[in-house]
Amino acid sequence: MPKITAVRPVQVNRILYVSIETDDGLHGLGESGAWAYQEAAAEAVKTFGDYLVGQDPRRIEHHWQFMYRAYHFRGAVIMGALSAIDIALWDLAGKRLGVPVHELLGGAARERVRVYKHVAGATVDELVDDCKKAQSEGYTAVGHLSPFLDIDRNERLDSSTAQYISGAVNVLKTLRHEVGDGLDLCVELHRRLSISESITFGRAIAELMPMFIEDPVRPDNFDSMAHVGSSVPVPVATGERLHTPEEFQMLLSRYPLAYTRISVCLAGGITGAMKIAAIAESVGSRVVPHNPLSPVSTAACLQVSSAVSNLGIMELPDHSIVSATERYTASNESERQEFDQTSMLNPIPAAVDGYVAVPSHPGIGIELDFELASRIPVTRVETLSRVGADGAVVDQ
Repeated sequence: MPKITAVRPVQVNRILYVSIETDDGLHGLGESGAWAYQEAAAEAVKTFGDYLVGQDPRRIEHHWQFMYRAYHFRGAVIMGALSAIDIALWDLAGKRLGVPVHELLGGAARERVRVYKHVAGATVDELVDDCKKAQSEGYTAVGHLSPFLDIDRNERLDSSTAQYISGAVNVLKTLRHEVGDGLDLCVELHRRLSISESITFGRAIAELMPMFIEDPVRPDNFDSMAHVGSSVPVPVATGERLHTPEEFQMLLSRYPLAYTRISVCLAGGITGAMKIAAIAESVGSRVVPHNPLSPVSTAACLQVSSAVSNLGIMELPDHSIVSATERYTASNESERQEFDQTSMLNPIPAAVDGYVAVPSHPGIGIELDFELASRIPVTRVETLSRVGADGAVVDQ
């Protein structure tokens, strides 16, 4: 019987990996999605590690239940740690048997995984150019697409409601005119709107046929999200900030939202993601794995995306440039730490004509250069919320 000999948190820049080693010389790799609180998640990994050392790494479901149900508390830090460990255990299982993880989940449900590329722009022209670049690279969908544009979080919001909504609608109209119907638009609203604003916005863009609008309101209140979903003529996606299968069940039982966003590195790893995907399937909701992290997250999300029958599309950041976590958490470009993810991790999945091939390497299919990773400084995420013209906090 193999035994776990070490559970190590590995911090790189703003990223937290977990390496699990066994007495037969194997190691598994996972990533935590609690990206703003990785120092705390690393401590939770150490606590879980005290339990795991000496255990049989093959008992993945048992360990998931043991850690998840050990004490009273939940939350991003705990679930981020559990998720990273779970991914690493599945990586070990695949390596031990010499097969990709999706074969252990029932086998591939498809031959390739459709993905959408991150796009951004501080101006309409920049956003249009980025979307056209994605089209030229063969993508048939783009996401992380903010119709409110990507402006510095230190900039205060100051406009009338009509200007705020109509401005975002006009951005999408321009985009649709420029890129045509051959590019699906996955519209990221980042919980910016109230219920009434979301309904107004959703109705105003229906003719533009977005693939979905994501998180129009804060996801904390399931009733609010369900109300928006049932009141707009466009598909709604949500779920990236939820942590447990039970939360998804309660949300989707209120209204079967079109797309379920599962954060594989936050909502219980591969084990949790498969539970949530089954809940979504039961109400006709399609899965869109949330993947704004490093290539390890991409590798784990690909295993889930390959196996589930109800995949919608998968998020794919550009790993050849500054890491997504760094781009979205540094308040300005001067604070961004550049490092080469393509040198630190291998192989990194690549999209061809908007699809990524179903993985064939054992485990989750990616390896970390620990020596190179150790040379990249650890940095903390700045606590920064946007405020309005009156100085009160607003959502983004």
